[in-house]
Amino acid sequence: MKPLDRNISVLEHIVSYCQQIEQTVERFGNSAETFQNDPIYRNAAALCILQIGELVGKLTDEFRAQHPAVPWRQIKAMRNIVAHSYGTVDPETTWEIITDDIPALKKYCETIIASQQ
Repeated sequence: MKPLDRNISVLEHIVSYCQQIEQTVERFGNSAETFQNDPIYRNAAALCILQIGELVGKLTDEFRAQHPAVPWRQIKAMRNIVAHSYGTVDPETTWEIITDDIPALKKYCETIIASQQ
């Protein structure tokens, strides 16, 4: 698989996890209080964040360098925090990620995918 094809495939998977986060918010409710008080809700979102961070690590270095608008390193770092010390992840920070950062990441990835077709 060519690097560009691999990167696009990774982006498509990232978009899929962003959509799963959106569906999770729809299912449980768009409420920071509900999110804070429901460990199932938090865990569902955290797993998708973890998967997104894992996928970011599969993008080529060239691709990440060509798209500096996305904080790839921070996304990967959040994956490591979720994977290794979820109990210390602040629910408010996670809520901001799923309500602010994830929609922006999804849109950015969709734009890149569309530009390659």
